[in-house]
Amino acid sequence: MSEESDWDKTTYLKRKPVNDRVAKTESEVNAARRSGATIITEEKRKPISTGASASTLDASKAAKIDRETEDFHVEKISPSLGKTIAQRRAELKMTQKELATKINQPHNIVSEYESGKAVNPNQQVLAKMERILGVKLRGKDIGAKLEPKH
Repeated sequence: MSEESDWDKTTYLKRKPVNDRVAKTESEVNAARRSGATIITEEKRKPISTGASASTLDASKAAKIDRETEDFHVEKISPSLGKTIAQRRAELKMTQKELATKINQPHNIVSEYESGKAVNPNQQVLAKMERILGVKLRGKDIGAKLEPKH
């Protein structure tokens, strides 16, 4: 008889890999111990920023923060620029929402710019506002009318 026609021989073509599993209950861990599986136990670490541990900052990190002498200045829009935007929008009889729709931004962005609370003003947003409102909002001569391009 040839080896190919041996009916008693079993050939395994593919064997499923043994996957690691996380046991969440005590009974699953005990069942794994009884079956002889390798068991590794680890405690879950809690993040630093939650609960009571948030107030207990590492002393070395706190000291490093105290030694920082760098002046942290965040650029904001001047109140005069915000007033210019609001006045020109009112002249065109537009609401904040209408202006926001025309520049493809949420309406709270327009209100932040008008109130002067916008942090790190986006030059692209200012350029879109300039185009819609027809006034200069960047550089010198803020509030001057823009001449249409020919």
